Amino acid sequence: MNKYWSELTKSLSPYEPGEQPQDRKYLKLNTNENPFPPSELVLNEIKESVTDSLRFYPDPDALKLKKAISTYYNIDTDSVFVGNGSDEVLAFSFMAFFKEKSAISFPNITYSFYPVYCNIFEIEFNTFSLNDTFEIDIDAIPAESGGIIFPNPNAPTGVYLGISKIEEMLLRFPNIVVVVDEAYIDFGGESCVNLTHKYHNLLVVQTFSKSRSLAGLRVGFSIGHPSLIQALNRVKNSFNSYPLDSLAIAGAVSAINDNSYFTYCCNQIVEAREFLANELTSLSFQVLPSKANFLFVKHSVLDASLIYSSLKENGILVRHFKNPDVSDYLRITVGKKEDMIILVKCLKSIIEAQRV
Repeated sequence: MNKYWSELTKSLSPYEPGEQPQDRKYLKLNTNENPFPPSELVLNEIKESVTDSLRFYPDPDALKLKKAISTYYNIDTDSVFVGNGSDEVLAFSFMAFFKEKSAISFPNITYSFYPVYCNIFEIEFNTFSLNDTFEIDIDAIPAESGGIIFPNPNAPTGVYLGISKIEEMLLRFPNIVVVVDEAYIDFGGESCVNLTHKYHNLLVVQTFSKSRSLAGLRVGFSIGHPSLIQALNRVKNSFNSYPLDSLAIAGAVSAINDNSYFTYCCNQIVEAREFLANELTSLSFQVLPSKANFLFVKHSVLDASLIYSSLKENGILVRHFKNPDVSDYLRITVGKKEDMIILVKCLKSIIEAQRV
């Protein structure tokens, strides 16, 4: 039936999300979901919002949520854009800022959705290499870039780029939009939101999916100069004027207001991450320094695909990428500490079995 497909559709290589098998119950450490449930305030607010008012369209501007975000970050409301998950916000950003004559740039090892966006929106792109320690090398960014985007911390590596390096990048590229994708920033990094006051070409994108346990609600946002936000609104209102439903707005407002629970969950994940990193190092894994809710690791002897398949046989899912540049590595989501203990025990058994 693909005779009805457009040439663009035929040429696409869609993003492949982490597998979600249904054949048994798994310990899911492959999709970077938060191991903790949403805040009780969130759940209560969503329940109270399930009324006959659902017959009405939601607020197209999600003003309550924008105000909550602007209060949290001490910025003006007109510097905030919200969307249906950060992936949608990123997609709008590609359309709003990157469909230019010059190719945009992003790392060769990064979030694999970026080249997918480029293909579907027909945007030229170049990639630049990370350095020997998997850090983003700002000196490697092509001088003629038409835009720059990268995650911070990077995905799938978890390696964090300091604020001073980002500012150095902004000074070097003052005439193009730089998008910093901060999906994992709350697990130990410092957000560059404050730089948006000084650099009007900086757009910061975040999500409620990871640190606020709301992957199922699909809420993302961006912060930047009002001129960038206006551009995003022009694209959004040419595509979908109501990207966030009423329940998502209500839940997200409560999530950002419950700062104590948010802080508790992040601290627990950071503690579990450091525990897991130490345990894996003792098992002869190379563990990249991570400021995310996952670790990127490579064993000194065993093949990553063997470890991946052995873990799956034992009911544990981790992420193994086909990209030859990182095929020796596994990305492991950090769960609760008791989950990490189960993982470590299973890995010890796998390693021991291979020594026989």
